[in-house]
Amino acid sequence: MAEDRKVSTLEKTARDWLVERGVTIDDIADLVYYLQSKYHEDLSMDDCRFNVNKVLTKREVQNAVITGIQMDRLAEKKMLEEPLQSTIEVDESLYGIDEIIAFSIVNVYGSIGFTNYGYIDKQKPGILQKLNDKSSGECHTFLDDIVGAIAAAASSRLAHTIAGDNEV
Repeated sequence: MAEDRKVSTLEKTARDWLVERGVTIDDIADLVYYLQSKYHEDLSMDDCRFNVNKVLTKREVQNAVITGIQMDRLAEKKMLEEPLQSTIEVDESLYGIDEIIAFSIVNVYGSIGFTNYGYIDKQKPGILQKLNDKSSGECHTFLDDIVGAIAAAASSRLAHTIAGDNEV
């Protein structure tokens, strides 16, 4: 993070837990680039990273990150009761709570985030493909949606900033 500001314990935890789960700022910035490069010919990875970092400063995003990661960890350790344990382990398509948590992130920068999120959630490029690979033995039922939502929110923030909305 290039800017000088005090980072809360919550933000530090969210950022640390992302890294512990194998997700870097660059991984998310790659997704932002994937979503936005065709609309902004001068888009740089620095722009993408900057917007990802801005999204991660939001308390509601930090709360979503730590809640989702904790649920994934509990599922890996088989510490949830049935039928929730099996539902999260297999990433049951009709469960939907993982997407609801992602929507709380997407909502931070307005409705454009929903279209960005829906698109990237279907395409599953980059880190999202890795997080959806069940062969690793890790559970990322929540994390894949959270990472996609952070990228979608960062893309929305970028679009708002380019449009001249300085309040984002």
